Amino acid sequence: MSFSERPLWQVGFRPFFALACLAGALLPVLWALMFFGGRMPPPGSLSSTQWHAHEMFFGFGWAVLGGFLLTSTKNWVKIRGYHGTALMVLSGAWLVERVGMWFANVLPGTLFRLSNTLFLAMIVGMLLWSLIRYHRNDAFRDNYFFLIILPLFLIAKNLLLGADHFQVGVGITLGLFRVAFLVMLERTLSQFMKNALQIDLPRNPWLDGAIKLLALLLVAVDLLPQALAPWSSLLLALLLSLRFAIWKPLQALRRIDIGIMYLGYLAIVAQLVLDFVERVGHAAWLGTLPIHVFTFGAMGLIVPAMFIRIVKGHTGRKVAFDTVDKRVLWIMIAGLTIRTLLPQFAPAAYPYWIALAAMCWLLCFTILAWRYIPYLLQARVDGRVH
Repeated sequence: MSFSERPLWQVGFRPFFALACLAGALLPVLWALMFFGGRMPPPGSLSSTQWHAHEMFFGFGWAVLGGFLLTSTKNWVKIRGYHGTALMVLSGAWLVERVGMWFANVLPGTLFRLSNTLFLAMIVGMLLWSLIRYHRNDAFRDNYFFLIILPLFLIAKNLLLGADHFQVGVGITLGLFRVAFLVMLERTLSQFMKNALQIDLPRNPWLDGAIKLLALLLVAVDLLPQALAPWSSLLLALLLSLRFAIWKPLQALRRIDIGIMYLGYLAIVAQLVLDFVERVGHAAWLGTLPIHVFTFGAMGLIVPAMFIRIVKGHTGRKVAFDTVDKRVLWIMIAGLTIRTLLPQFAPAAYPYWIALAAMCWLLCFTILAWRYIPYLLQARVDGRVH
């Protein structure tokens, strides 16, 4: 068996979920060290805050999203999907980007732009090719949302790295991830509730469509008229709250493996409400709270739960959360609490909350790596190839 034929390279989630474990464990800790004045990238035009935002969204976030979409799109359009050398090249490009970002301020401009563009441009192009070429086989009519948002990630990335447009870049990036998470939650929560609790969630196509369209509009929230932007955020929060109320939350919250997905959903609502308050009340005191409610609440809570489900299910194992899996989820709930709630009550201890929250990420993703990277390196236990 050649190296490219090994199980790690048979389907997209395998290499990229392994990389996501490494990124989720290390990137927050590196940021905490920077915050405390420790090892930092060489000084230059790219600030440590830009590095942190970029790496959590486009390092960790895109390792997760890339692995998920490479796996899902092949199932949506019923093809074999990218594997072997293609995944090796993509993984190498992701690693090159991490090195390039660390040395961004000492690399020649052309070399930095190449290292910083290669991975995202390649994976976006590959995903778009699959969705467009095989669209007649597509099981989901609303995949056009991915056709729209995937190229926009390239624009958001460049804005985030520009000193003059950093905040706009962060807002667009967060909005794009929000669309992706809402589409994913809409598709998966119904399945989870049906399989685990034999509950059919009520669905309203008009409500679902309005939520996705408004979320797409809010990708450009910082470019909307000031009188429109906050009320659009509030409207989306209200629509999401309405759907949450009819999606049987009391039953879901009885089980941590499903309930944490609902908590992640609520974090999206909370981020929108905080965005509304910040824009209407000019509440500068909120600082980065709306952003971290999303990154810790939506991404931080949903990703580990989805990670466990996908790795177990797509390696032929029974999808069941054991005691250690559940403790991992509680660790991330603790991280969300430490990073977003405790600073509101004890702001003087803010540096310690950052350090403790980073430790939660380190512990969570180290445990996931220890338990599940061996699964990613092994063939499926049911005999299937992918």
